[in-house]
Amino acid sequence: MRRYTNNSPEAGARIVALALMADGAVDRNEVLLLERQNVIGRLGLDDEQFDAIYYEYCADMLASANRNLSGRLELDERRTSAILDEISDAALQRKILRIMLDIVHADQRLSAGEASLIALALERWGMELCGTAESSVPHHCLPAEIPGNRRSATGYGGSHHVATG
Repeated sequence: MRRYTNNSPEAGARIVALALMADGAVDRNEVLLLERQNVIGRLGLDDEQFDAIYYEYCADMLASANRNLSGRLELDERRTSAILDEISDAALQRKILRIMLDIVHADQRLSAGEASLIALALERWGMELCGTAESSVPHHCLPAEIPGNRRSATGYGGSHHVATG
């Protein structure tokens, strides 16, 4: 895997690419989210620059990833950690984590790969999921008294589906 400068837009964009591919494919809703939230611009890149980083990530995956029994390419934890570790600035980590959470929630399904990536990012960056803010926070993390919260007295009012394969 190639290395990018610590806390650079390129390092952040590669993590976004990692989140996009964490379930094995880029979903249309994920692409729409990138556009709607101006994710590429917020990272400090233009579309051409992001596309180049995305294609570099795909090329690195072909060269460095392990192929699992189903034939899918997967990065091991060591390589994924190295990618995440290129972001050390706490504010930038929070920003990228919010983007990652929005990406994995875009299709209303949480795959095992997406869950593993988020868990590893939280671990590497010393964060807790419920400690994040804004739209990416799952409703079960919000206090019950916040207006618009779908949490009921019996628990979480939404649902997640874990995709396998």
